Amino acid sequence: MTITQDPWETLHTTALLGTDRRPLPVTALPLADTVDPADPATALLELAALATVRRRAGALPVPAAGPPGPPAPEDPRPELPAAAARRLAVLLTGRTGSGGATLANLAELLPQWLATVRARGLRPPGALIPGLLDAARARSELRSDAVALAGPLGRWLAEQNPDWRFVLRTAAPDPAERPGQPVDHHLWHEGLFAERVTHLTLLRRHDPAAGLELLSGTWSTERAEDRLLFLDALQDGLSPADEPFLEAALGDRSKNVRATAAELLSTLPGSALARRMAERASAAVRLSDAGTHLLVTPPAECDAAMQRDGIPLKSPTGRGERAWWFGEVVAAAPLRLWPESTGLTPEQLLALRVGDSIDETSSSWADDLREAWARAAVRQHDADWARALLGPAPTPPARGAGRARAPRVTGAPAKLLAVLPPGERAAWTAAFIEVHGLGEAFQLLGACGTPWTPPLSTAVVTALARAAGSGAYPWSHSGVLGMTERALAPETAAAVEELAAEAAPDSAWSETFARLAGTLRFRAAMLAELDA
Repeated sequence: MTITQDPWETLHTTALLGTDRRPLPVTALPLADTVDPADPATALLELAALATVRRRAGALPVPAAGPPGPPAPEDPRPELPAAAARRLAVLLTGRTGSGGATLANLAELLPQWLATVRARGLRPPGALIPGLLDAARARSELRSDAVALAGPLGRWLAEQNPDWRFVLRTAAPDPAERPGQPVDHHLWHEGLFAERVTHLTLLRRHDPAAGLELLSGTWSTERAEDRLLFLDALQDGLSPADEPFLEAALGDRSKNVRATAAELLSTLPGSALARRMAERASAAVRLSDAGTHLLVTPPAECDAAMQRDGIPLKSPTGRGERAWWFGEVVAAAPLRLWPESTGLTPEQLLALRVGDSIDETSSSWADDLREAWARAAVRQHDADWARALLGPAPTPPARGAGRARAPRVTGAPAKLLAVLPPGERAAWTAAFIEVHGLGEAFQLLGACGTPWTPPLSTAVVTALARAAGSGAYPWSHSGVLGMTERALAPETAAAVEELAAEAAPDSAWSETFARLAGTLRFRAAMLAELDA
């Protein structure tokens, strides 16, 4: 049989029809003598692989589009140590070679590595930048750090390769990384929406006035959904200078924009909106004449002025309307109102009984009041109130007192924790885990900065050991285990290795602890290489 068509087309047709219906004409195909015709299916795949290499090797160069352009600008940053560069190559490929099966997903460690290297002002070798840009193309959460690390060479390469054009649309490096240089606002005027948000956020962090001026210039032409997220960006550097703009946004045609503007204004204790909310809150909550409890009189209606200040007429949560209005008013009032008007500390106020102004024996408003105060503490970043609402760090029960109960915290504990200083946040979470274990600790751990402090890391490892000894399965704590691979202090690797050795051989816990220990060792080496 004579083959007159292209060999690749012959293979393609045979693959479509099947080797049982159209046997391979191996004697007429290039390199066919290198395959075994006894297994037609395998031979087809081998010939396809050979043909692919042959076709690529035979590709002819295309004519140059024009004279070569200027070379990439020089990058003055020091280059990564050689060991750290090899580590980046491993992280980009996701393969560690021998022994890699005991490690976590390396892709989850890449963001930590990139952020650390960026903070140290180092640059990767030029040969690794294409792989870095490919990774950032596939994972948008890497782009900010990856583009910053790629530097001028990365931007130069992006001009040559359409696959990397996202680099040219990614927000310019943080102004703090290029002091004295003018800010280029082309992304604000020409970029995609996410790029515009990032540009505004970075600008607000270092020049709030310039960010507000930029937003004010295009505000009237922006879509409602865009205006909403642009307002969120004003949280960075928020100050009384933003009040006139936000006060005007209270009249926006979008109710979500109005609500967001009101929430931002409520974080400015001296704003006109905060004063209006304080008046409403004072009418809704007062200290009894005897000073022994708080009396609640919820708003009877939601008038036009309240609605303009961001309080929806109808509750979106299904709660009773008066309870909803009450909570919104108290959450938006300055927290300093309560100590100033009563002379009591947050702890003393929270200890008071709460009653209805009509029926003082009723305590139906107690939870509503505490929940509103919790939202206010988070919104206003008030550590004293957050500390009072969380209560003291849990302590083990006295001998013979039975099992400890989780502390009563109204509102989201993780959000209240995030208001506290990092060290105090970690200490409170460590105490909680020591007493109550990991069952309710996932969100609390997420509020703690990474890597976790040694005391918090020790508490987590101890709790994992207790979970393993109790007969629980690792996957019942999969969320926490996933976090430990990225956040546990690398110094705990030895303790985790001991747990792996103590666990039953070939058990799920043995494999889990071995994987975690390997990952911690990997992270320790990863960070040490940057100081070489």
